[in-house]
Amino acid sequence: MNDIVEQARNEAVAAGFQELRTPEDVEEAFKKSGTTLVLVNSVCGCAGGLARPAASHAVHYDKVPTQMVTVFAGQDKEATEKARSYFEGYPPSSPSFALMKDGKCMGMIERHEIEGSEPIEVVQKLQGLFEAYCEEV
Repeated sequence: MNDIVEQARNEAVAAGFQELRTPEDVEEAFKKSGTTLVLVNSVCGCAGGLARPAASHAVHYDKVPTQMVTVFAGQDKEATEKARSYFEGYPPSSPSFALMKDGKCMGMIERHEIEGSEPIEVVQKLQGLFEAYCEEV
């Protein structure tokens, strides 16, 4: 299982996400001004087959988040719990994405919106959040 977890971590990092492994890491990242895309990573098939690939493609867009971070559900439990505490009104979901702006959750793409979708649909959902809340680069 460690190999699968390591591969999932590496895919997120290769896509440009910074790993947040402690609650303190989460607090520090969420304090930064601007927009933050949060990937709640996991080892399930829809994370590897849809969420992580969609995230790596979605950032090739005119508007992108200021920073991209990831927490790993089931692995970095305290960091994930801390991140989820910011996602008010949304139940725990992994994989999922949250778009934060100045520390507030502006929108989420939950597992039920990822699972069973085509990768391009997830890319479009992410880019819809970017269009609504991010600055042009």
